[in-house]
Amino acid sequence: MRRVAVIADSIGCIPRELIETFDIEIVPPTIYWNGAVFRDWLDISPSQAYDLLRQDPGAFATSAPSPGDISDVYLRVGQTARDLLFITVSSKVSTLHNAAVAAKALVKDDMPGSRIEVMDSRTCTGAEGFVVMAAARAAKEGMDLDGAIKAARQVRARVDLFFVLDTVRYAYRTGRIPRLASRLGALLEVKPVMGWRDGEAQFKGMTRSKEKGIEQILRLMRNRVGGQRLHVAVHHTDAAAEAEELKERVQREFDCIELWLTEFSPTMGYSAGRGALGLAFYPEK
Repeated sequence: MRRVAVIADSIGCIPRELIETFDIEIVPPTIYWNGAVFRDWLDISPSQAYDLLRQDPGAFATSAPSPGDISDVYLRVGQTARDLLFITVSSKVSTLHNAAVAAKALVKDDMPGSRIEVMDSRTCTGAEGFVVMAAARAAKEGMDLDGAIKAARQVRARVDLFFVLDTVRYAYRTGRIPRLASRLGALLEVKPVMGWRDGEAQFKGMTRSKEKGIEQILRLMRNRVGGQRLHVAVHHTDAAAEAEELKERVQREFDCIELWLTEFSPTMGYSAGRGALGLAFYPEK
């Protein structure tokens, strides 16, 4: 039996091979489309979900898993591990964290010998994924639950995220931008550049072209880390060719210990819109 099992949601955008290598349990949000129901990452790939979004954006919706769904995961994973650590997307942008906490009460009597801890990553996408991977690597090395939490907190304190949107047309779906403002921004063809601080997205500026937006997020990353060795994840929403070019550029211009290329979870891409590109990263020391 493992000392610690690490659980994460699919919004962390961790490459599938790492999920399998480190035996990370994925709890997926739900995607709805024209009466069909899919579990993100498990029943449908991001590419397939973006295809549905292209076909009929009005029929596309998402929701966080319920406490009951998460409690079932706790019970199942608890059969192979003594303690459980669930690292979630930021509690400021999703109800998933609260559902994970509520689920603990549902299994309390059925898992008396286990500790279950729920940790707010305070971020999302690959930045969240790096926090999860820190815990998973610690668990793989045989550390106990406290050791895995410590490793995750250390990365959480250093990880950063910047991204550029190709359109603001769908930003109103976050509930933070009025629909009219999103439409006006789309008409002007502005490309917002966003960062992440204190658990939620923050506006960093805007450009009139994607190329200038990419230059800006690269400059922001360079200013933040200098010449330090980095862990980097390149993300995209249905923009694979542009993301591959960005990955190659990051590889040339930065000293990367690891470099992922992944798609934004459709639950994030639903409001980010197609064509978004992002960089999640943290320095080794």
